[in-house]
Amino acid sequence: MRRFVYCKVVLTTSLVWVLVDVFLLLYFSECNKCDNKKDHSLLPALRAVMSRTHVAPGEMGKAVVIPKDEQEKMKELFKINQFNLMASDMIALNRSLPDVRLDGCKTKTYPDDLPNTSIVIVFHNEAWSTLLRTIHSILLVDDASERDFLKKKLEHHVATLEVPMRILRMEQRSGLIRARLRGAAATRGQVITFLDAHCECTVGWLEPLLARIKEDRRAVVCPIIDVISDETFEYMAGSDMTYGGFNWKLNFRWYPVPQREMDRRKGDRTLPVRTPTMAGGLFSIDRTYFEEIGTYDSGMDIWGGENLEMSFRIWQCGGSLEIVTCSHVGHVFRKATPYSFPGGTGQVINKNNRRLAEVWMDEFKDFFYIISPGVVRVDYGDVSSRKALRESLKCKPFSWYLENIYPDSQIPRRYYSLGEVFSYTADKEIRTDDLCLDASRLNGPVVMLKCHHMKGNQMFEYDAERLTLLHVNSNQCLDMPSEEDKMVPTLRDCSGRRSQQWILRNMTLSV
Repeated sequence: MRRFVYCKVVLTTSLVWVLVDVFLLLYFSECNKCDNKKDHSLLPALRAVMSRTHVAPGEMGKAVVIPKDEQEKMKELFKINQFNLMASDMIALNRSLPDVRLDGCKTKTYPDDLPNTSIVIVFHNEAWSTLLRTIHSILLVDDASERDFLKKKLEHHVATLEVPMRILRMEQRSGLIRARLRGAAATRGQVITFLDAHCECTVGWLEPLLARIKEDRRAVVCPIIDVISDETFEYMAGSDMTYGGFNWKLNFRWYPVPQREMDRRKGDRTLPVRTPTMAGGLFSIDRTYFEEIGTYDSGMDIWGGENLEMSFRIWQCGGSLEIVTCSHVGHVFRKATPYSFPGGTGQVINKNNRRLAEVWMDEFKDFFYIISPGVVRVDYGDVSSRKALRESLKCKPFSWYLENIYPDSQIPRRYYSLGEVFSYTADKEIRTDDLCLDASRLNGPVVMLKCHHMKGNQMFEYDAERLTLLHVNSNQCLDMPSEEDKMVPTLRDCSGRRSQQWILRNMTLSV
């Protein structure tokens, strides 16, 4: 049984259509020629499952269900890459996917003279089937993988493809950031498109990205990142109503697109969304602009923080960062990483985040340091060249970024006091991230609720002489928790006792 799939392939010089003849048992024919014993061990289980169905597993992005008698084997294989390897290996290397674009995107037309692109994918000990489903015409950068099938076998396989591909091998484990720099340096396309090694691209994903860069070479563009289940490999369309932000610990987070951005686009959801930050794994950028704006911070290690560093830099230095809602690329999201970080995950990420805070966040870096005190003990290296880059590009201050690009940030632009847990803002909120202290009843405990910025139950006035925090709505004071309050701060009648006195650390900013 065979199926025929039309597949858009990206060359470094042009866009072409090719007819791909995909055999459902392609994986097995390849495995029969490999000398990796782990590959051979999968065959009996996979053949047994395949024989029980007449429909190719995973077609049209459907979930793959593993029979009960194969569950134990599935769980063992899951540990290798922290996703369902058995399910992945059952799916055709070029499975069909649904067209998940908005209707308005399906009728859009694009110029014939779009810029060409080189696609760079970094992998380290990636699974064979997920990697092969990702690649068409790409520059593969091997970050010192140890698995045999990612060496000669991979080279032999890519040599059979009808489109050009190069594999660059890092001499030693260098991490995502430095491996991407190596790949980018070897590209020749007008645009560089970065993808992760476990992605699946849907119909029409590339044209809208390249068209936006053709309109504005300083636009750095991301697709909507759809979710591929790590357990079933089901393809689930992402939302065009979310964009990227971050919390006080400098963790990337998805948040709803604010009304101000909907208004700017006049309700047209097919237009790109201006996003404060990007996830970092999947994006396209004009190659010369990538170089002009400082590529990546090569002083960062492995992975982590580079996406926020680049996001701040793009916006503060005159570029724009956008999610192109007519482009969809699927990505396998894992609950845990199968890779080790030299020196430990926390050490690496803290170093990277310290570098971006020191260079780009100005006095607002204090939010990060107070909430993450361990960061200040990390050796973050020399950032003088990155500060010189900021100076030469005449980049705007971080306060401008918060005011103009991310006004809904959880970091208040004006605050009176900053402590290890909470801040007391100029809007008289006691908050951490996007949660505010909220009191809704007399003589009752307080809770943390989403900040609504409407004062009311979230408004506290600080008396610097009495050291009290007065809840304006109830005219009661915030009191220290007691055992009967189950160790939760509560409201009580103001009495002047010491349990109602709060010393705030003054760190007033003028913005």
